Amino acid sequence: MSTNNEQLNTNGQPQAYGQAMVPVQPNAAQAVPAGYVPGSQIYQFRGGAGSWFGTQILGILITVVTLGFCYPFAVVLVERWRAKNTYFQGRQLQFIGTGWGIFGLWIKWFLLCVVTLGIYSFWVYPRLTQWKIEKTVFA
Repeated sequence: MSTNNEQLNTNGQPQAYGQAMVPVQPNAAQAVPAGYVPGSQIYQFRGGAGSWFGTQILGILITVVTLGFCYPFAVVLVERWRAKNTYFQGRQLQFIGTGWGIFGLWIKWFLLCVVTLGIYSFWVYPRLTQWKIEKTVFA
């Protein structure tokens, strides 16, 4: 295996300087979706500054007024706005998570952060991101 970032040819050998790379055809596992045109845009975002600003202000108010206890509800509010304005191959996304659905996880994560003096906070972001992605579906 090459250790100095050399390009490999189709035989797995280092490519000689000046040798043209041969494109590899995708196999069945890498098949492109029906109707996909190479080079075309697959994601589209249609959100505007006004609606984003209003959503953010409401999320901040919810969090501040409740001293952070209702932060999960603010997350859901923002994620619904993001999904509603995002399209994948022309199909709108929808966020199906609820504030109550993550509230228990949020309390658990908060307590683990307190007990571990903040060390667990490095695991909170990936877990929250995973939850958000798993709760985003096609509308």
